[in-house]
Amino acid sequence: MFDAGARTMVPAVRAASARLGGLTRIVLGHGHTDHRGSAPALGVPVFCHADEVVDAEGSGGWRYWDDKLRDVPAPHRWIHRVLHKVAWDGGPVEIAGTLAEGDEVAGFRVVHLPGHAPGQIALFRPSDRLALTTDAFYTLNFWGRDCPPYVPLDGYNLDTAQARASLHKLAALEPAAAWPGHAEPITGDVAGQLHAAADAPA
Repeated sequence: MFDAGARTMVPAVRAASARLGGLTRIVLGHGHTDHRGSAPALGVPVFCHADEVVDAEGSGGWRYWDDKLRDVPAPHRWIHRVLHKVAWDGGPVEIAGTLAEGDEVAGFRVVHLPGHAPGQIALFRPSDRLALTTDAFYTLNFWGRDCPPYVPLDGYNLDTAQARASLHKLAALEPAAAWPGHAEPITGDVAGQLHAAADAPA
């Protein structure tokens, strides 16, 4: 499984993985609370990038979010503080091993895309150019509506300039489809959409 979603997803993940023959490992795209959430309850080895171990096993991103979230508009800042800490996070997870740029995972290649998180990775499958991109971009706005891809707001990133550079790096792979960690994928001129998102003003 790539990413582990929120703690509230545990029953659904167990049911889905049972239908597919059982879960054997989890690869975290990054260690934020809403991406490690179900992992502690699932009882399988968990892997991530070496630069993400500190957050997966620790604060889940709050070591830099506490200051950064001050730039997010007040209602959303308050709501997200509650959801991340109360509803979404399953707590720290033990990391069994690490992955690096170029490693192979079930036919996918690991691509390091830091910025939103220091050790954020995507998985790219060369055979059909499918990219699983976690939070390299969003296609969901503040109000829960679908929208064109954009770089996560600065308040949610460790380094937004680096996140923009990583989005250009992802675009250079020329994916046929790119699935974000939240909401709908992008298809068609994926590279063009990603370059435009990376260059868009904040």
